[in-house]
Amino acid sequence: MTTTFAAGTSLLDIPDLPDRARMYRECGARLRDSMKEKGVDALVLLGNGNVVYATGASWPLLDAGLSHVERPVAIVLADDEHPHLYMPFAEGSAFDTEVPPDHVHGPLYLEFDEGVDHFAKVLGGLVPPNASVAVDELTGAMRRAAGRLFPAGPPTDAALVVGPAKLVKTLDQIAAVRRACRITEQALVDVQPFVAPGVSQMDLSARFVRRAFELGATTNMIEAIWQVMPTTRSSGAVWTTTGDLALPLLPTEKPLAKGDVLWTDISITFEGYCSDWGRTWVVGEDPTPEQNANFAKWRSILDAVLAVTKAGATAGDLARAAIAANGGTKPWLPHFYLGHGIGTNAAEMPMIGTDLGEQFDDNFVFPANMLLVLEPVVWEDGTGGYRAEEIVIITEDGYQSITDYPYAPYGLS
Repeated sequence: MTTTFAAGTSLLDIPDLPDRARMYRECGARLRDSMKEKGVDALVLLGNGNVVYATGASWPLLDAGLSHVERPVAIVLADDEHPHLYMPFAEGSAFDTEVPPDHVHGPLYLEFDEGVDHFAKVLGGLVPPNASVAVDELTGAMRRAAGRLFPAGPPTDAALVVGPAKLVKTLDQIAAVRRACRITEQALVDVQPFVAPGVSQMDLSARFVRRAFELGATTNMIEAIWQVMPTTRSSGAVWTTTGDLALPLLPTEKPLAKGDVLWTDISITFEGYCSDWGRTWVVGEDPTPEQNANFAKWRSILDAVLAVTKAGATAGDLARAAIAANGGTKPWLPHFYLGHGIGTNAAEMPMIGTDLGEQFDDNFVFPANMLLVLEPVVWEDGTGGYRAEEIVIITEDGYQSITDYPYAPYGLS
């Protein structure tokens, strides 16, 4: 592992493990403060990452649970220090959260009309008819029953409440993300030597997942990506309909070949908090001088971005620094972003350089103790390009990195 890098003097003393009880209390207080600021009496949360944030429950599906009819639901009341948590099974609720037993309930099936009929009674027993309610998601069945569920009028968007609360991380949240990152990196130390011709992407995934869980991972957040990138635009492979590079793609059983360029993207969770890891690997041989030049360009872009990264900077400041370092063009995929937040989701706000536009980026001011994942991309015809990810904590006068994995086989590790 390399040494964690930092800029500035106001560095955080991060605990090795999070204090879950303290994290639950502090996150709950921030969420209720945000509710009061926005005039919201009750939150109905279906998004897995939002439920994890509000309740501390360690839900095992996260991204994979978005299409799952059995998923957790939380109801947060502005005047109750504990949320109500509705879970399909006891594991992940009574055993893995600080929510008291009288606030832990059986499942809600909000994709079905019958389930929403039951939910209307639940909500009516907790929330006064004239209360202001915010919701992060609405199923089809909930939309059909909106008049009964929300008699005071259509609910507002819970993102306006949850987003600001989640933006600044407590020391325990940072500790949880860092632990997830360390598990990911330690598992990959055992995986990278097996990247060789004849090995399939699925082989790498199986080895990684097994090792990550041995090291303490809670969830395999996304299916690990080991994407073979095209070396030339004329190859016709792995492009979007807009002519841009496609990422991510799921792993296959196709054997890797010597010289393949792998763009990797991996995320697990530790007690509900995500890692996000990316590097570029070459299969079975050293990078060419041209490929190493891609890495050098990527590193210069990252350094330019980090030079302006601190509390008080804007997302627009970082985007302009990246573009200037790349000769005036955006060094990120048009359908992705230069960087994004991380916490109970692998990608949270802010997302820098998206189609929300420059005005959004210029108005998004970074607070201290925000986590930011930076992932510029360099691609040159004939090389396969270079992509990697770095996670930093925004500090008052700079940043503090929590990414330790080396860049080998590129550059100096």
